[in-house]
Amino acid sequence: MSRDLRLLAGAVFLSAAGDLLALIVLALQVHDRTGSGLAVSALFATTLVPMVALAPLAGLVADRFESVRVIVAASLAQALVAVALAFSSDLAAILALSSLLTAGNAFGQPAEFALIPAVAGSRPVTNATGVLEAARYAGFAAGPVLAAGLAALGPRPALLVNAASFVAIAAAVGAMRARRPPCAGTAGEQQRALDGLRLLRSDRVLRVTIAAAVGALLFISASLTVEIFYLKDVVGASDTAYALLVCAWMAGMVCGATALARRVPARLVAAAALVAVAVQGAGMGVQTAWAILPIAFAGYLVGGVAHGVKNVLLRTLLTVRVPEALHGRAFAAYNAARNTAELAAVGAGGALVSALGPRAALLLASLGPIVAAGAGLTALRRRGGAAVRSRERPPSERRAHASDSDPRLRRGEVSSITVADHPGRVTASTRR
Repeated sequence: MSRDLRLLAGAVFLSAAGDLLALIVLALQVHDRTGSGLAVSALFATTLVPMVALAPLAGLVADRFESVRVIVAASLAQALVAVALAFSSDLAAILALSSLLTAGNAFGQPAEFALIPAVAGSRPVTNATGVLEAARYAGFAAGPVLAAGLAALGPRPALLVNAASFVAIAAAVGAMRARRPPCAGTAGEQQRALDGLRLLRSDRVLRVTIAAAVGALLFISASLTVEIFYLKDVVGASDTAYALLVCAWMAGMVCGATALARRVPARLVAAAALVAVAVQGAGMGVQTAWAILPIAFAGYLVGGVAHGVKNVLLRTLLTVRVPEALHGRAFAAYNAARNTAELAAVGAGGALVSALGPRAALLLASLGPIVAAGAGLTALRRRGGAAVRSRERPPSERRAHASDSDPRLRRGEVSSITVADHPGRVTASTRR
């Protein structure tokens, strides 16, 4: 593993741990203060709305400006917002500051994903993506453990730890040398802010696979609101048990990202991603048959493994099928699609809890991914997409492919990916 990849993986771990720590603490705080499913839904909505609203601009910024500088600016701004959040107790203030924190994610994530080819070097993109995703999920697993350990101290210490994580990230990645030079701007560039979305729609394999995965999120993400009521009110889990159940899901994601995703043959990446979507839904639903903690732990572990496999394979497809000059916009468009679905699902989750009760609501949320994955697999098989290779190439060949696809590259207006002998900083801010 290269030095830059190790540093980036460490930064991803720190960010994910701090983010999930804060999210769990805030969810419990809002639940205890209001007892309202709609209030919890509103909190989760603040982690989604900015990602959707800012996606076109954030993707364009990621491609137009040097990536690590974008991420550094976003991370430092998030550190300041996180400190303010630690000293806020009013619901309206919590929601507003959480939205600002997510705005930093909206700009940081496309720039982070666009850097993967630069830090991968000679490694296959799937392997490098698996390392980074495993670090992210390990951080997500550590976050609930920290939340459980800090629960007795109240929310403020946990939220200050989250603020410190952003500062630690900036220090950790300061030694990185990887760079992704900005793409040169041309007249009318603002009209191309949606190029990422157009590209995802034009690539048949990406269109089918991402549509199915995003459709599944309409149901999966309802569990963000439903699960806290199911686990606490039906299963009878304590705050500590709830945090450890989330930890089990994240531990499964680490196993899936590191042990399974890299074993998938290139020609089956798209189909395997959809199979993982179906297994993720099954892991959510099986626990509703027996509302006891051991079954809940088993369901969370299986669902987490599938989730880890799915994320690595989907992000690998994006990295290798999209020209590098458009990586920022493509990942921003993908994030916008995901978060639009999640936003709708989170709002529906609160309503489902009120209308059906937590147990039935969680079961319904688990069936959607199975149906969506089945539809996607049928479309891939009918169109021959299940056998489409990921077309992964060495960096020089990927640049040649991008030149064929992007007229600005043919005119020499966009620089290729390089690794410079100067330090840079990179982080991950994904909360899930």
